[in-house]
Amino acid sequence: MLPRPVSFTPGDGEVDFDGAFRVERVDGPAEGYRLSVSPDGVRVRASDDAGEFHARQTLRQLSGPAAFRAVPPGVVRLPVCEVVDHPRFAWRGVMIDVARHFLPKHDLLRYVDLLAAHKLNVLHLHLTDDQGWRFESRRFPRLHEVGGWRPDSRFGDRRSGGTAGRPHGGYYTQDDLRELVAYAAARHVTVVPEVDVPGHSQAAIAAYPELGAAGGGVWTDWGVNPNVLRADESTVDFYRHVFDELLDVFPSEVVGLGGDEAEGGDGRFVRRIAQHLAARGRRPFGWDEVLDVGPLPTSTVVASWRGEERGLRALDRGHDVVMCPEEHVYLDYRQSDHPDEPIPVGTRTTLEDVHRYEPAGADRVLGAQANLWTEHLDSPRRLDYAAFPRLSAFAEVVWSPAGPRDFAEFRTRLAAHHLPRLDALGVEYRPLDGPRPWQTLPGVPGFPR
Repeated sequence: MLPRPVSFTPGDGEVDFDGAFRVERVDGPAEGYRLSVSPDGVRVRASDDAGEFHARQTLRQLSGPAAFRAVPPGVVRLPVCEVVDHPRFAWRGVMIDVARHFLPKHDLLRYVDLLAAHKLNVLHLHLTDDQGWRFESRRFPRLHEVGGWRPDSRFGDRRSGGTAGRPHGGYYTQDDLRELVAYAAARHVTVVPEVDVPGHSQAAIAAYPELGAAGGGVWTDWGVNPNVLRADESTVDFYRHVFDELLDVFPSEVVGLGGDEAEGGDGRFVRRIAQHLAARGRRPFGWDEVLDVGPLPTSTVVASWRGEERGLRALDRGHDVVMCPEEHVYLDYRQSDHPDEPIPVGTRTTLEDVHRYEPAGADRVLGAQANLWTEHLDSPRRLDYAAFPRLSAFAEVVWSPAGPRDFAEFRTRLAAHHLPRLDALGVEYRPLDGPRPWQTLPGVPGFPR
């Protein structure tokens, strides 16, 4: 199975399974379950609703790849077995950047299903950046009406000078996002929204120029934009209202405020937004640059992306931490050194690299998160290629028990059992031996390092 359970004890023979099973609640670890398949039937003992849901995912896996199709089979044969399972980490997250390239709502709902099938439980949604604003604001409608669209996009590495030659945009209505939240909650996935301040804010500045130190339109390039939000009280108050709208849509305890790569940004901006979120009963969530802005509410959660040392420092300051170091779990980075790798950027991060990742401070952190930045992932097909099967390996890291991992054994399970499930789900993953011809992008330069 994948991710690997705490224990799997095979029995003798197989039994027919028509989808019905007995469920009872028992004391145990959060999200945990015990699944028993015997000639007497299928029995699930779960510690909570999430545990029961995860047991259902395991039953799908035991039922074969056809169980992952839109119309699953009727009666299937299950192996007699006993599975005892619970997650290693409470936060098993995936960040999807919908600001650089918009992901249509139906594809976002599909990703919720993919996360749930892998027993991942947090969808961190990066909703705003220099290149687009994806959250409908009823109080400040120009944010999505103007900030939601850009006239062009860089195609490939920014140093190449190439462009896509077409406009790009889109946004989610508040009703769309409420639908997403409810859909995810039914699958025990929490949606954590992020509105990035004070940097990565050019789309907002394009809509309301008075917010920024300089004007300009929605950015069509990648990289770090030096134009940041003003730190005056009127701008902070504007964003308090924006975050209040966000809180009305997203019930998540944790709410992202960004705080990253704000060259020349004023730390007071981040502190005041963090204090506002805390006063509203939410937990601010920021990238590890927030450690430099001065005292923050102790409830602030820090995402350690520039390595793990800053995450360990945040733990020492009393903050909860999510490990997401770019050299290990940035899934937009290239997957090999092969010349057919499409738009090779960042460090080489292979399937094996992800599978052997061990979060630092594992006994103290909330968990870990894989990040999918979409500068070079301009379609659901490109997102699939970057995410899978590396995200399947990451799911095993954050769910399965600590200890040595056997990549050869994992790869065997993946090829024999899990890739056929992804095929049934329609996931256009990267094959283990390299990209298919239509997954390459010959002649489009990247920036490997």
